[in-house]
Amino acid sequence: MRVLITGATGLLGQQLVKECHTKGIDVNYLTTSSDKLEDKENYKGFLWDAKNKEIDATCLKGVHTVIHLAGASIAERWTDEHKQAIIDSRINTANLLFDLLKEKENMVDHFISASAIGAYPSSLETLYTEEYPEYNPSFLGDVVNVWEQAADQFEEIGLKVTKIRIGVVLAENGGALQQLIKPIKIYVGAPLGSGKQFQSWIHIKDLANIFVHCMEQKLAGIYNATAPHPVTNATLTKTAAEVLNKPLWLPNVPEFALKAALGDMAAVVLESQKVSSAKIQGEGYVFSYERIEKALDCLLSTK
Repeated sequence: MRVLITGATGLLGQQLVKECHTKGIDVNYLTTSSDKLEDKENYKGFLWDAKNKEIDATCLKGVHTVIHLAGASIAERWTDEHKQAIIDSRINTANLLFDLLKEKENMVDHFISASAIGAYPSSLETLYTEEYPEYNPSFLGDVVNVWEQAADQFEEIGLKVTKIRIGVVLAENGGALQQLIKPIKIYVGAPLGSGKQFQSWIHIKDLANIFVHCMEQKLAGIYNATAPHPVTNATLTKTAAEVLNKPLWLPNVPEFALKAALGDMAAVVLESQKVSSAKIQGEGYVFSYERIEKALDCLLSTK
């Protein structure tokens, strides 16, 4: 089996490549940098440039599934320019892949796109399933809406389409967890805002394996990629401090201070999405890290 991955050199992409290789799945990947090209039997790089609509069509050789992870980071200040880059980077790359698959002979029958739980409106009470009918009326919801529409177009050329709504990714090197523990390690950690907002998290190993599971089982539709037991921001912060054996003594960081520091991007840490994992579990996926304590013990034990 061979898969084509965009965003393969990013945080999730690297873990996904690792899990694919563990299962004997060969990887083709697309990159914008010639310095990142490798040419191994199980890991082959190809160039693309979405801005100029250029892509090496040989990237499709032997490929049956495309996994699309590429997109500008939402963890940068949301200037008007960067907001547009967040949207364009997802739409333009998807469109380039669509045009390639439509125009060139290939064996691809499955398109899997990253998405985000920012699709769901902020709520302290609602447990969100994939059947929830409305998108979040914020910028995050707008991003997910157009992101998933870009994925849906692949159905027009006969492909199964899977959209994986990703929660707060916990990883050892990078991602949300590293930002969380920085202040804790220097004794200035504190919950954010009220601390009551739910953060539906997932260990990066489970996240990568959900992508592999959807590929192997040929699952189509929307799937939440979050651990079975979401926690509040206060619980996440407290548990991380306990694992690191650091005290929390400061009051919560006020919402107004976060908005002053982060602008609109404060929504990433202040919005609350309590998200269900029941659907992917119903399709046979078994989580390695169901509870936050085990996940943080794994990721922070050497910190």
